[in-house]
Formats: sequence, C-alpha cells, structure tokens
Amino acid sequence: MTADVLGFVGLGVALLALLIAVSVTRHLGHRDPQAVPRVWRSLLFIKAPDTSHSDDVPPMFTRNQRIAFVANPTKAGVGNLREQAMRACAIRYLPEPMWLTTTEDDPGIGQARRAVELGADLVVACGGDGTVRAVATGVAHSQASIGIIPMGTGNIFARNLGIPLQDPQAALRLAIDGEDLPVDVGWLDVRHDGAGADDEAATHLFLVIAGAGLDAEMVAGADDRLKARLGWFAYFFAAVAHLGGKRIAAKITVDDTAPVESHMRTVMMGNVGRLPGGLQLMPDASVVDGYLDVATLDARGGIVGWSELLGTVFAQNAGIRDPWWARVMKASRIDHVRAKNVTIDFHLPQKCQVDGEVLGRATSITARVDAGALTVRVPQATVTDSEPRPALPEEPSI
Repeated sequence: MTADVLGFVGLGVALLALLIAVSVTRHLGHRDPQAVPRVWRSLLFIKAPDTSHSDDVPPMFTRNQRIAFVANPTKAGVGNLREQAMRACAIRYLPEPMWLTTTEDDPGIGQARRAVELGADLVVACGGDGTVRAVATGVAHSQASIGIIPMGTGNIFARNLGIPLQDPQAALRLAIDGEDLPVDVGWLDVRHDGAGADDEAATHLFLVIAGAGLDAEMVAGADDRLKARLGWFAYFFAAVAHLGGKRIAAKITVDDTAPVESHMRTVMMGNVGRLPGGLQLMPDASVVDGYLDVATLDARGGIVGWSELLGTVFAQNAGIRDPWWARVMKASRIDHVRAKNVTIDFHLPQKCQVDGEVLGRATSITARVDAGALTVRVPQATVTDSEPRPALPEEPSI
C-alpha cells in the first residue's frame, strides 16, 4: 500500500515538473525560439524563425551607424530603392537615414560633404560611375565609409570590388553590413587654357582610369542612345570612328626619372584594371598597392597595327605578356609601368577624361596616387583577396 502511494506521489511530481517545463519552454520559445533545443521545438510545435529572407531579420550585432544615401534621381528604380533603404535601416534599429539627390549643378560632391558634416558614418552612392566618383570626392580623407549601389552603364569600380551589379537589394545589404576596405584613389591635375594644378577646378579624383588620346575620344564620342540600348558596348563603335586619328607625341615623366619622348595612340593611368566584358588593359592594377598602373598603347600601319594590338590585349588577358606576333610584326606595342606620379606633356593639346567624364583638351596632365584615401564597403572575399602587392622597383619602359 505504501509503495502504491509513493508511486502515485512520484507520478504526480513528475507530471507537475513536466507541466512546469512545458510552460517555461513555451514562454522562452515565444521570446527566442532559437534558444530552445531543436528536439523540444519539434515536440512542442514551436516554430523557429524563417531566416531565408535576410532583409526581414536584422543581424544580432550591427554597427551603430548613421547612414546617408546620395542618389541620382534619373536612374530607374531610385524611388523603390529609397523605400528599401528606409526599411533596411529600420529593421536594423538604425537612425532614419538621410536621403540626398544629385542635381545637374552638383553630381554628388556637395551632397556627400554635407552628409559627412552632419555626422554620417556611411555615405551610399546610388548611381553610375559618375555618381560614385562624385561621392568619393566628397568622402575621401574623412572618417566616413562609402557604400555603392550600382545603377549605371559600366559600374566599373563596383565590378572590380566584387559588389553585386544587377541586384540592388544585395548591394544595399552589402553597403550596410559589408566590410570596410581602405583603397587608393587617383588625382588628375589638368593644365589647359591657363588653368593648372593650383586651380581646384582643374584637379579631379578618379577611381578607375584617367586617360588621354583615343581613350578620351572614345568616351566623348559614345552615343547616349546607343549606351542606353547596348550598354558599355556602345564605346566600341565610338572607338572605331577614331582609329584613323593622328598619333600623340608627348614627353612622359615617371616619378623622379628623366623625361622620355614617346608616340602613342592613348595613355591611361589605372587604379583598377578590369573593364566590362572581362577585358583587362592593366592586369596588375590594384586598389590597395599604393601605385597607379600606367599604360601606353600604340598602333601603326592601319588595320594591321590595330589587329595586332587587339590580339595583344586579348593575349594579355590570357596571361601572355609578350606574344610572338608582336615581336615579329612590330606594328603595335603596349608598355606598362607602375608609378606614384606621372606627368605627360603633350606637343599638341589632347582630349582627356577621368572615369568616363570628358575634361576637354589639355596641354599637360599629372596623375598621382593617394594611397588608402577612401574606405569602401565590400564583400569579405574582396578584403581577403586585396592583400597589397610588394612595391618592386621598375624601370620605366614608356
């Protein structure tokens, strides 16, 4: 009898303990389902949160940052992007972001500087390479980082940093939650019509490539309607129209070396090397090495020289730096050199450009690198792959 009573008492205590455990576990499950072991979630029908949509679930630990967006209102999708940006900040418990738009008079420099003055920790450029360059000009040498949501034709800088090109929501998440990477920028001092390096209006930041000659003529000659329909391929047709132009005669000074007289079709100073279509004119260019990569391209003999030059470019992309046909035919050449400063004095004024913006004709240009002057939000993989290359001394070959 005593054993039966003790048995009933023990069963009652066990049932009471089970009821208490169920009640406590369900309470925890409503507050934090992930804190409940998976086996208990299954038995008690506690639904774990759906983490498949990262926009709906803010990170457990997020930066306490004030964000400003500088957007080009002419780009399709900007209206929807603003709503997504507000929501992305709200679900991360961040302050309401600033939303600034570019104008014809100010493509983003003033807006970016204003955002930094107002305390922005991150300024996100929403637009093409021109908008990104303008925002970078306003943010460089500040404590703020820059994010990029590509909405242009080429999006070359974003392409080189591994930022999503066709997915604005993914680019938005990356801008807010990505890793910070200090990168180099270039500055181009232009001398023309009496203006020079002492004139602020004659100094231009570039993130991708500054160039003169065929490079700038191609940018200037690209038809806007073709760009809208064909994208970056429109520049190919513009280049073909200028293949018969005269070669450039110039004196080139690299860092502290003696000036060299040279003839070329175009000269380019690159901060990055990858162009649309997988083309790499400067395969060694890096945004973290503290150098600009300078390339001069030349072709003679009409279609023979241009065909040889094009073949050399494709061979260069395949890792062949000195193809046999270039040694035999000698109708074209590509010369490379790394530099911190390079000055090109033209015998005749030449059209020049920075990141797709034509700057008119110049008698002299000076490009210089500004190492680590800009902090950009990038994927973790880009940070891992962006170890600086050693600074090897090189003799100029141009």
